[in-house]
Amino acid sequence: MTTAGAPQPFVPRTAVVTGSDSGIGRAIAAALAREGRMDVGVTWHSDEPGARETAEEVRRSGRRAAVARMDLSQLPEAADAVDRLAGELGGLDVLVNCAGTGVSAPFLELDLDTVRRVLDVDLVGPLLCGQRAARWMIAQGRGGRIVNITSVHEHQPRVGTAPYCAAKGGLGLLTQVMALELAEYGITVNAVAPGEIATPMTGQEDVDVRSVARPGIPLGRPGDAREVAAVVAFLAGPAAGYVTGASWAVDGGMLRMGPMAGSHLESDAWRRP
Repeated sequence: MTTAGAPQPFVPRTAVVTGSDSGIGRAIAAALAREGRMDVGVTWHSDEPGARETAEEVRRSGRRAAVARMDLSQLPEAADAVDRLAGELGGLDVLVNCAGTGVSAPFLELDLDTVRRVLDVDLVGPLLCGQRAARWMIAQGRGGRIVNITSVHEHQPRVGTAPYCAAKGGLGLLTQVMALELAEYGITVNAVAPGEIATPMTGQEDVDVRSVARPGIPLGRPGDAREVAAVVAFLAGPAAGYVTGASWAVDGGMLRMGPMAGSHLESDAWRRP
């Protein structure tokens, strides 16, 4: 029995996941294919074999996969990959902006080229990719989903990562503006903010997260990329139709530890990256 006036369900068929050659991006692509039954466009920057492996994982779920290189330090042309993948897949219902980069350097030692590269990859790139995706979704006329992968550093700073924090904080607010402006087209826009996740980026590829102690995280361990992917899959699916403009922390409670972490530190080691 259906409720009178209930909105038509959104049934996504195609997705593009940027930076899906490994880590969180690969887990998201696999989850969207397996759980969301979507065909997936995979992008890579330097690891083409990794992207091909992701594509094969998508195909093992019985879905189609397309692969394209995307270097978000080369803007605006890098965003063309969204259009190419959408064209190859026959449309675009979901975009996940997962590609990212970072830098570890004291604020006083940052050079302009480094700052611009991080901001382009982590903030301007997602903005341009989001524009391309939204235009496809509007033209199709059935709504859509955009999920921006930020970080706990969308919400709280970290010493030695000024450009990264600036970009992720900006992406968090950009998400909110996109949510407001795209809502009239039935497009929801949300952020997912991971904490420490066991991936190649954190030097923990193929690590059993249950074997790693993190006393400063309430759940006592790092996260698994599949735990981030599960949240993204929900936000990309029909059940999240009334969720937009939100930031979902997937961090084991890390963000709740601010004052307690500050009161329990026993040295000045935190001052150094």
